[in-house]
Amino acid sequence: MTSEPLSLPAAAEPTAYSRLMRRVLGQKAFVIGIGIVAAIVLIALLAPVLAPHDPYLQNLSARNVPPFWYAKGSWVHPLGTDQLGRDYLSRVIYGARISLLIGISVVIISGLIGTTLGLAAGYFGGKVDMLVTFLVTTRLSMPVILVALAVVAMIGGSLWIVILVLGFLKWDRFAVVMRSATQQVRSLDYVAAAEAAGASTTRIVLGEVLPNIAPHLIVVATLEAASAILLEAALSFLGLGVQPPLPSWGLMISEAKAYMFFSFWLIAIPGTALALLIFAINLAGDGLRDIIAPEGRS
Repeated sequence: MTSEPLSLPAAAEPTAYSRLMRRVLGQKAFVIGIGIVAAIVLIALLAPVLAPHDPYLQNLSARNVPPFWYAKGSWVHPLGTDQLGRDYLSRVIYGARISLLIGISVVIISGLIGTTLGLAAGYFGGKVDMLVTFLVTTRLSMPVILVALAVVAMIGGSLWIVILVLGFLKWDRFAVVMRSATQQVRSLDYVAAAEAAGASTTRIVLGEVLPNIAPHLIVVATLEAASAILLEAALSFLGLGVQPPLPSWGLMISEAKAYMFFSFWLIAIPGTALALLIFAINLAGDGLRDIIAPEGRS
């Protein structure tokens, strides 16, 4: 009587979801960046609950109160007050809303413009490509910050003016990346099969090309969001961006310039919040690029 060796069951093949999660969790930069961004988004959404005071309420008898870790600080105002007696913690929390609103809105506007132009140039080629290339070259010849300063100075600064100006100036990177990605996808077999099947141009571009270049679009969007937030802060710092009394982090830094040698926390606190948000978005964008195309990264 012979005994046959027992065979162990074959290990289950990892699913596509498990492979994706393993790749995501392996990118520490992405996990850290997206975690910080998620925390800031949550703080912005819960601002009315988290803010201890009204961010617009002035109290001149409590001007420039230092943060709680100073001897003259108080837990009534944990991060102190500004030159008008407004609670600084509340203004920093509400400032997250302004920065995120600007970043998301600018990305939506510029993304729609740039993606449309990039898809058209990459798919049709020829004269359409030449026209889009000319528009991109013309746009790149104009410094964003100088054009934004000129336009905002003529029209007047406000939250929505800044969003529109930056949205109409930040589309070039979307156009360049989408054009290049569309040219690569344009020659693939499934696009040729859709054309042979008689699908319309709109159906091919929106149903076949766009979904396959969407990862590139997401990466560009993260980088452009960080750039838009930083540009808004620069405009507000120069007095041509978001106008008082909105609690923009750039405007808070601008308002504290006169007190930087006496109450440096008025600049350090919003500056740290701004730097943390930009850093987190860039970390998330860089990690996302590694996840999407790990073979092209060292």
